Amino acid sequence: MAGTSVNRRSERRTSPVEGSVLVVDDEADIRELLELSLVRMGLGVDGAGSVAAAKELLLSKRYDLCLTDMRLPDGDGVEVVRFIGTQCADLPVAVITAFGSTENAVAALKAGAFDYLTKPLSLDQLRSLVKSALSLPQKPAIAGSGEPELLGSSPGIEQVRMMIEKLARSQAPIYITGESGSGKELAARLIHNKGSRRDKPFVPVNCGAIPENLMESEFFGYKKGAFTGAEADRDGFFQAANTGTLFLDEVADLPLAMQVKLLRAIQEKQVRKVGATSEDSVDVRIICATHQNLAARVEKGEFRQDLYYRLAVIELKMPPLRECREDIPVLAGAILRRLSDAQGKPARFSEEAKETLSNYNFPGNARELENILERAIALATRDEIRPEDLQLSPPTWGAAAEPTSANARWPLQEYLDRVEREVILEALEKTRFNRTAAAKLLGITFRALRYRMERLGIR
Repeated sequence: MAGTSVNRRSERRTSPVEGSVLVVDDEADIRELLELSLVRMGLGVDGAGSVAAAKELLLSKRYDLCLTDMRLPDGDGVEVVRFIGTQCADLPVAVITAFGSTENAVAALKAGAFDYLTKPLSLDQLRSLVKSALSLPQKPAIAGSGEPELLGSSPGIEQVRMMIEKLARSQAPIYITGESGSGKELAARLIHNKGSRRDKPFVPVNCGAIPENLMESEFFGYKKGAFTGAEADRDGFFQAANTGTLFLDEVADLPLAMQVKLLRAIQEKQVRKVGATSEDSVDVRIICATHQNLAARVEKGEFRQDLYYRLAVIELKMPPLRECREDIPVLAGAILRRLSDAQGKPARFSEEAKETLSNYNFPGNARELENILERAIALATRDEIRPEDLQLSPPTWGAAAEPTSANARWPLQEYLDRVEREVILEALEKTRFNRTAAAKLLGITFRALRYRMERLGIR
């Protein structure tokens, strides 16, 4: 690790924490510097100079954290990460990479590393990483009554649930994909709530809802007098999410100019307020999501490739509701109870209504299901919800209505109505059911949208 140094400018004693750390580095002076910093935090430290020595110690002793250099005489840090993944699955491991070695950092995170540090090492970043790693829950967190839950027991949901448990024990950037309304923000919140940052801020940002000329000030904040109307200093999303999680929803909508600034903030872990002369350090975990195909946008030159690889280190796919059809009764029942309690109006499903919901394809997924049930409670004349109260469009019921089926393309009018309905619902979901904004997005007038919604039975 020739040429490596430790930034001592902010070195100070900190409140002690408990635990033991394994430091893997082939240079004794670097191990000594790291050991000194960790001992001052109240930690026990062992050192290893090679992959083989690290494996021997890992098999003979229990550690709470492992720090490993990427370049070792008999292998690399990724080999250590993979060994820990198979032999010590609950042990967080962080790698130390050379400045600018993005590929190494991404490779380590994909292999299962908790986080990474770049040279020269900042002691503030080292302490922050250590405290985060040592505060990981030892057992999967159990959701309390006020916490969001991922309902269902279908194979798709079980796979998502397992991935969330794994991702919560990492600091790697997460890229959540899925259709509108499939629960991407819910998954992000669960990852945050089950991880080491669970007591820190979770800041969700809808990238598609911010005007382009305000993006820099909204993300990074501004200083008093930076522009007309800046009457006081203000923090941005990064400062608000410091030590916590920043969730970038609809990240594909970021303009290219903002993508450059975001990439630098993620790589340097520093942001500069508009009008400021210096940068502020930030410790933020990034989780992003979009219903669009981000890789396709990269190919078209609409999204930066380097930012894509920084954001999409690990991908989590949220299945559409129609692929988890056995979960519809459970999900519908939970939503119905919540809505009926909130409205003070008891409600239950008839058997026919349950069957109707189970056969519907839900192009708007769980969010559409909630809107349907909210409308049904309001329309029902008794405490039992019947199929007519749901007001579902018959052409989209059942497997035969899948747009991917060849036979679903006729009769032509039904097929065109179905496509139009799905596009309108997607626009409404994207604008959070602001019909004026949805009409603008679709390129039609508000009156035209209202007419189409009435014709298609969209409430």
